[in-house]
Parts: sequence; C-alpha cells; structure tokens
Amino acid sequence: MASIERAGVADAGEILTLQRAAYVSEAQLYGDPFIAPLVESLEQLSKVVETAVVLAARDAGRIVGAVRGQVGGPGEHGRTCVVGRLVVAPDRQGQGIGTDLLAAIHDAVLAEYPDVHAFDLFTGHLSDGNLRLYRRQGYRETHRERLQDHMTLVHLRRPAKLPS
Repeated sequence: MASIERAGVADAGEILTLQRAAYVSEAQLYGDPFIAPLVESLEQLSKVVETAVVLAARDAGRIVGAVRGQVGGPGEHGRTCVVGRLVVAPDRQGQGIGTDLLAAIHDAVLAEYPDVHAFDLFTGHLSDGNLRLYRRQGYRETHRERLQDHMTLVHLRRPAKLPS
C-alpha cells in the first residue's frame, strides 16, 4: 500500500518522470504528443511544488502517484482549488492509488485552506476512466471547452463538503 505525503522540490524530477510516463497513453488517445503534462519543464514543476499543494504516493521509496491542488484567491463564495496532474505509474494503475490521491488532496487542501468551497478539474472528453473516477468522487460536469479538432476539455466541479 502506498503512503501519501506532501511532495518537496527534491521530488520534482521523479514526479516529472512519472507524469510523462503516465500521460503517454493520453497523448496516444488524442494523437497529440504536445499535451501540457508532456511538455512541462522541471523548472515549471519545481515552481508548482513550491507554490501549490502537491502530494506524492510512495511505495518502498518510489513515487507511484502524484496530484496537485492550486488554490485561487477568494471569490464570491470563498476560494476554489484547481486539482491537476493526477498521475499514477502505468504499472500501478487500477489499484486505487488515484482514488486515494484524490481524496488526500481534498483533505490536505481543506486543512490548509478551510475557506475553499469547491474543487475544479478538467480532463479530455475521450478519457473515460478519468471521467468515471471523478464522478465517483462527487465531481459533476460544468461545461466543455473545445481546444482543437481532436481535443475537448470536460470541466468538472465538486463542493468542498459533499452532502452526507
């Protein structure tokens, strides 16, 4: 079983390698090797680790999953958190690590930012497994955004506190 903890800047290189491995299947699905997770630099990721809530799932010292939550400024109803780059090592997918990371980012963000009222994320329209996971975790589609002929983003939101 993987343990989940806050990632540090020293983890950025391993997280970037994992991210690239995990997003190859998405790039193949959309026929686009230049999707953002595959072209993000180590410098960019290091800055995210310094400024956002980034969690890593570790098993026997190896990072097998990661997720980030970027909290925005206060809005009309409080802050929102954009959840992104939920990744699981290809050889560990289907074992519940993604589900555990998603639950952990919700808890970690709310512990640090109790005024967060909602979590937002997006995924590609063809990413059925991602959409199923997000819906199981209480996310609901808010809108779609067509980026290119081959890519439409599905935006989803869930309240910070789900009804019992």
